[in-house]
Amino acid sequence: MAESAQVTAQAAMTPEYFCEVARRIEEQVSRAIIGQGDIIRHTLIAIITGGHVLLEGLPGLGKTSLVRAFSDVLSLHFSRIQFTPDLMPADIVGTDILEEQESGKRVFRFQAGPVFANLILADEINRATPKTQSALLEAMQERTVTVLGRTYRVEPPFFVLATQNPIELEGTYPLPEAQVDRFLFKLNVGFPSTDELATIIEQTTGEKQLRAQRVADSKTLLAMSTFVRQVPAASQIMRYAAALIAATHPESETAPAEIKKYVRFGSSPRGAQALLLGGRALALLNGRFNVAIDDLRALAPAALRHRILLNFEGQAEGARTDDLVRTVLQYVKIPA
Repeated sequence: MAESAQVTAQAAMTPEYFCEVARRIEEQVSRAIIGQGDIIRHTLIAIITGGHVLLEGLPGLGKTSLVRAFSDVLSLHFSRIQFTPDLMPADIVGTDILEEQESGKRVFRFQAGPVFANLILADEINRATPKTQSALLEAMQERTVTVLGRTYRVEPPFFVLATQNPIELEGTYPLPEAQVDRFLFKLNVGFPSTDELATIIEQTTGEKQLRAQRVADSKTLLAMSTFVRQVPAASQIMRYAAALIAATHPESETAPAEIKKYVRFGSSPRGAQALLLGGRALALLNGRFNVAIDDLRALAPAALRHRILLNFEGQAEGARTDDLVRTVLQYVKIPA
């Protein structure tokens, strides 16, 4: 029954229907989240393409509310994990528990953890120890969880939207590079403008508070995810994405001087995958059925800022990865 519903949703998917559903999702999320239009769109693109998102910003800027709004709009099984220094891996993935049956026989039964959901909010993920942070690695990449030698599958769709406090705050542990690389996008949540702040205060302190309404379900979301991969990308687009990634590596002949001076490691191939997948979704959202160079350029900061690792000189001089991404975009020529 579920497979037939999925096939029906895929058959009904067209560029026009895709854009209409996406527009309504953005509209409903924007009711609960004032401003942050770029953050909402980039998060939507990541969800549509099946990727994970790392949201970084100071406490109280609505990162958690954003994730809750998406869970309401998409009617997904939602699970929130509050990361703290004493959180253990078993608190995330689950563990075997000993149960006594009516016959008196004792058997082990797997008690699934909160990771077995469609939409995971990993709140303040960098407040937990590295051992606990790594408990999400397998689920994020393989969509499976292994506990005591047995592997359990996480049902699709599956997304991790993690919030992170700036490393300058007390009690934070930097995420390992391997885990950061598994996030499709890293989005910096900034402070709202004065007008947006006034609207937030009005809506959150009054008698009536707006809440996002359901727009789509998991079947529609999976159909959109399948449909977005059908958007064609010319060989020129592929070469441009590859050139951008190559230019982030300091040992590359095509890297600009700033990259060679400040960068220790450049982006992995996942950066190119993020650019192409996100570019396909962005093209559809912009009413086109083909990827353009401008789609990749628009998504480059979100896709690459967490995949460029600074060396000691870059850290000492306060180099910003967003500035380095802009340098790469200016330096790399569009292939003929």
